[in-house]
Amino acid sequence: MIDIATFKQAMSSFPSGVTVITVLNEQGKLTGMTVSAFSSLSLEPPLVLFCPDYRANSYPVLMQQKKFAIHILAAEQEQEAWAFASKSSDKSQGINWQLSALGNPLLENALTTIECELWREYAGGDHAIVVGEVKNILFSPYRTDPMIYCRGKILAPAQPA
Repeated sequence: MIDIATFKQAMSSFPSGVTVITVLNEQGKLTGMTVSAFSSLSLEPPLVLFCPDYRANSYPVLMQQKKFAIHILAAEQEQEAWAFASKSSDKSQGINWQLSALGNPLLENALTTIECELWREYAGGDHAIVVGEVKNILFSPYRTDPMIYCRGKILAPAQPA
């Protein structure tokens, strides 16, 4: 049997990008979560997936609202990454955002933002596997590097040799 600490240590060796999933709660306030388990899934229809912890305080809101925005963070967005990774009830404090035409809360300065509607949700142990159908994609006008997360730290992107 593999213990949790050993499994977490092994998985933390795999670098990943960092996303923030945002959604509005019933009161119209911004909430969300930081997620590194994110991937494209299908071209036709355009689908993406991410794997949130069932215990995340914004997970029930996400399932209730059935629409959300996925932000692929730029390297400079540490404030957003740590804010939405917290258990705080007000994760948006000091975070600049606006409402999209589709009604999703959009963080400023994300490298890419993908607006989705919930397509399916599957059980995946202590995490859900959430599949979103892509409804809109927004690209940052700024050319910058993506955020990279590995071994519990945010890293600078590797420079080409």
